[in-house]
Amino acid sequence: MYVADSRASTPDTPATAASAEGAVRPRAGRRRAAVAPTVLALGTVSLITDVSSEMVTAVLPLYLVTGLGLSPLGFGLLDGIYNGFSALVRLIGGHLADRGGGRHKWVAGFGYGLSAVCKPLLLLAHSLTPIGLILAADRTGKGLRTAPRDALISLSSTPETRGRAFGVHRAMDTAGALFGPLVAFLILRATVDGYDAVFMVSFCVAVVGVLVLVLFVPGKAAGAPVTADTPATTDAPVTTDAPRPTLRAALALLSRPALRRLTVCALLLGLATVSDSFVYLLLQRRLGVPDRWFALLPLGTAAAFLLLAVPLGRLADRIGRWRVFLAGHGALLLAYALLLTSWHGTALPYAVLVLHGGFYAATDGVLMAAASDSVPEELRSSGLALVQTGQALARFVCSLGFGAAWTAWGDRTALTASAVALAACAVFSLRLRPTPSEGLAA
Repeated sequence: MYVADSRASTPDTPATAASAEGAVRPRAGRRRAAVAPTVLALGTVSLITDVSSEMVTAVLPLYLVTGLGLSPLGFGLLDGIYNGFSALVRLIGGHLADRGGGRHKWVAGFGYGLSAVCKPLLLLAHSLTPIGLILAADRTGKGLRTAPRDALISLSSTPETRGRAFGVHRAMDTAGALFGPLVAFLILRATVDGYDAVFMVSFCVAVVGVLVLVLFVPGKAAGAPVTADTPATTDAPVTTDAPRPTLRAALALLSRPALRRLTVCALLLGLATVSDSFVYLLLQRRLGVPDRWFALLPLGTAAAFLLLAVPLGRLADRIGRWRVFLAGHGALLLAYALLLTSWHGTALPYAVLVLHGGFYAATDGVLMAAASDSVPEELRSSGLALVQTGQALARFVCSLGFGAAWTAWGDRTALTASAVALAACAVFSLRLRPTPSEGLAA
């Protein structure tokens, strides 16, 4: 994938121009750089890996609740582990990558490999404890790889095009998320022991993703792609006393007002973000979707994410990443509202899934692009891991709380409480948002 844009040249145009909201725009006359080869290689790895992981994610809710008979509370515990356990090791992965000075690829590769090994182990687990341990190990792999991978994307892109770079990567990643449930659906229809077949095929695909990483992703981040008329850019003034990549230095990044505010807002909004699995279970109950069609529900989210990731990433570069990030949570709030209405029309699942995918397109890569603006290169992986950790821990708590509320009071009451909490957190985050003077695009 090659992404480029040319504009008419003007001799007296400054190198960059900041909008009133603080979003940095490329100068007129500067041809935007292509997306770096490193971004495309990592996007290919993520595409293949997401085919594998989303095959499991698509069938896991039904497998656990219907196949193994877990209660919503038990499923909420496992879902919380699946989506939040990685938070416990993201800082470790980020620190190891930064401390090595060039180990981003290998730390990420170890994480991808660990997740791949966990897939066939699900065949051996049939109760809460072993399944929980396997999912925890799988998410440990995700936690180790995410920050180093995103740091490679960030370091290979210019600040002005970082939102687009993350958008391209997330679009490729989501293409895998689009194919994964489809492959799982076809396997379930074609085999007798469908779940076992899904887990084994998922393992084989994950191994291919690890091989692509080892063979085609550079060991170190290549310089950001530039053109002949592109002036040199840096994320921060050059100093001779760059921070050493220690855990203390990583935690000290929270003393930066922009990063601290961004982390707090990501944490608060994560506390009211109901996991994907619960959204799909709610849709199934509202519409009476047959079990054999359940694995197709994530396709709607993935398709919307795929179509919107690059446009919203570019929009965030132009009008401000914070605005797009909050607008994404507005889309999620609207999806909750639709699930709570009495509307049962055929358009309901399409509307909910498009809003759900739009939420991810406006927040996932955009959040990482925003955080990169206020983190030095030497601690890029650790700084991104800080934000990811706060968000993942919050979503872990939300999964536990939502599962408990569903068990005690029912699904509608649980979703109503989440919608109210999301609206309150969004209003608070709007007031707390970083300002342009703090170095983060509004």
